[in-house]
Amino acid sequence: MQTDIKNIIGVRFSKIGKIYHFDSSTVPDLNLGEHVIVDTSRGKHLGEVVQLVQDIPEKGDGGWKPVERRATPRDLLLQQSWQNKQTEAMINCRARAAELKLRGVKIIAAEYNYDGSRLAFLFNTESEDKVDLKSLKKDMQELYPKSHIEMRQIGPRDVAKLLGGMGACGIETRCCSKFLTEFSPISIKMAKEQGISLTPNEITGMCGRLRCCLIYEYEQYVEARKKLPKRNKRVVTPKGEGKVVDILPMSDKVVVAVEVEGEQRPQYQTFLREEIQPWDELEALRRKSEAPCDRHEGGGCTCGKAKKS
Repeated sequence: MQTDIKNIIGVRFSKIGKIYHFDSSTVPDLNLGEHVIVDTSRGKHLGEVVQLVQDIPEKGDGGWKPVERRATPRDLLLQQSWQNKQTEAMINCRARAAELKLRGVKIIAAEYNYDGSRLAFLFNTESEDKVDLKSLKKDMQELYPKSHIEMRQIGPRDVAKLLGGMGACGIETRCCSKFLTEFSPISIKMAKEQGISLTPNEITGMCGRLRCCLIYEYEQYVEARKKLPKRNKRVVTPKGEGKVVDILPMSDKVVVAVEVEGEQRPQYQTFLREEIQPWDELEALRRKSEAPCDRHEGGGCTCGKAKKS
C-alpha cells in the first residue's frame, strides 16, 4: 500500500542543515514549526518540522523511517541542557587527542543528541589518509560511559560551516553558515564561464576549496553565452565589420574590434546582441545572391541569373 504523500514531512536537525524526510502516519496533524522525535541511522534525534511535502520525494533504499512522537517541552529542555555540555566535551576530546599525539587531527565540535544517549565528536584531518582513532574513542567512552561515542569525520566545507565567521568576500556571515543547507559540486569551469580571475585568492573560500558562490549565476552565464557570438568570431556591426574580442553575458553585449578604413588599429566598441550579425551568414547570403540560377537555363529564365552557355 502506497504511503499518502500528505504523511511525508521534512525534518531539519540544525538551523542551517539538510532536510530529511520521514513518514508521520502515526503522528497525524503535524504543523510547520513543531518538533518531533525520530529514529535515524545515528539513533534518536529531535528535529523541527520544516516541510509538509506536497510532491512525493524519491524513496531511499530503506524507505521512510517513521516519526516516533511529538517532542514535549521536557524534551526541548533536555536537549538544551545537553547542548550546554558540548563545549566541555569538545575541549576534553581535544586535550586527549593532544596527549595521544594525533598529528593532523582537529576536533571541530562535539554534538549530543537530545537525551544525551549519543555523543558525536566531529573531526577533520589535514590529509586524506585514514587515521586510527580507536584509542581516542575508547578514552572518550570511558569518560562519558552513559553516552554512545561516535567519531565522525567531516570535510573542510563542513568545518567552515560549523565555525562560521566572515566570508572571503567580506560578507559578515559565510554563505554556508547563513543559508546553504547542502554543498553543490563546484568546478574551475564555472569560474572560467563567468570570466572570473583564476587567481587562487579570488576563487578560494575560507575552507580552502572553490567558493560556493561560483555556482550562483553559472547557469545564467551559460544560457546568456549561447545567444552571443564567441570570441574571435567575425561580425558585422552598424560601424562596419570586426572581430569579437570580449563578451558581456549579463549585459547581452559584445566588445568588437571594428576595422576602420584608413586606420591601422581597430576601434573597440560595445554593441548589443541585436545590433550585430554573424559575418559568415551574411557572406553566405551574398554569395548565394550572386550565384547563377540552377533551375533555369537558356531562354525563358526571368530571374536574371540564368547560366550562361
